[in-house]
Amino acid sequence: MVKCILIASVLGTSIILSACSDRRIIEEIGFIQSASYDRSADGQLIIAISIPKADSGSKVSREEFLTTARSAKEARITLSRQSQLTLASGQLRNVLFGCSLARLGIWEHIDSLVRDTVISPQVRITLVDGDAAKLLTRQYKQHPIPGRYIEQLLEKSSRNQTVPKVTLHDFVKEYYEEGIDPVAPIIRDKGDHVEIGGIGLFRDDRYVASLHPEEALIFAFLRGKFNQGEIIMDLGSRNGIKETAMLSAINSKRRITVNFDQGVPTVYCHARIQGSIMEYNGTLKISDIHGRHQLETQIAQNVTERANKMIRLMQNNGVDSLGIGRFVRNSMSYSGWKSLDWMAKYPEVKVIVNVSVFIKDVGKLKI
Repeated sequence: MVKCILIASVLGTSIILSACSDRRIIEEIGFIQSASYDRSADGQLIIAISIPKADSGSKVSREEFLTTARSAKEARITLSRQSQLTLASGQLRNVLFGCSLARLGIWEHIDSLVRDTVISPQVRITLVDGDAAKLLTRQYKQHPIPGRYIEQLLEKSSRNQTVPKVTLHDFVKEYYEEGIDPVAPIIRDKGDHVEIGGIGLFRDDRYVASLHPEEALIFAFLRGKFNQGEIIMDLGSRNGIKETAMLSAINSKRRITVNFDQGVPTVYCHARIQGSIMEYNGTLKISDIHGRHQLETQIAQNVTERANKMIRLMQNNGVDSLGIGRFVRNSMSYSGWKSLDWMAKYPEVKVIVNVSVFIKDVGKLKI
């Protein structure tokens, strides 16, 4: 009996000591939550990392480290020398790239992230209009942990279709897939807060153009279907009165078809949009069916004009951000696609946009 009690006591002590040991090890690990990449004036990499503090008793909510190096791997070694913690990438959530670096190409850095087996493919890829390291290490009074703030801002914005959600997996998939180019959200530092700066358009791995935040929902209409979002539209003037409308609770479906005439493709993009009018300033009586149909036509024309302008921007910059090439590819034989120099043809391809709008209610008035 005494022997049993002794064994139980030893086992219990071992478990307690083991638990204490595990806790001590965790406290010695610095879990990188966010990282940023910039290009220095002499062509080197500027890499910054943000690590939330595990010690609840500390007055500092996070630690940041910054270094300049020739490669990401060299930077990792240098950053490790700066911290008393063992750096770990398994909790990485955000990777920020300065636009000046992204214009030169980011595949080298994306590839390095992909090859690190502890990094999740769900890590968000984001561009920064300006200095990414400065944004990541800045003190935001209301947001003591910028990495977490940025993550929550992007999550909310992607739910509302303000920007697309772009993960490491998404970027790599679109980089390798024929007939589509990657995109990424853009954010910028505004002093006391961070704001959405638009959508970055890539040709392969190089950032070449951007869309204004106000065009994000038009981009979403053209890129696929969704079930949430809102948009404010300037509908011009009627009888000298400026007309605007806010469409909310939007859901949209898109269909793309391709026709060939003597081997030359014409692409038809059909978008069907439903939503609720939350605000309307103008002369139409939208409570009656005639006025409502007029407003639907005006909104459809507005979306069509903006969509055509967006497609021209993409074609002029040689970026197939909408994945039009995928539909052309899927409508051809494999040998036909391989013999077609898509990116040479793409700027000249005729894309016809057709938009239909249905207003399902006007405020609380169901239709």
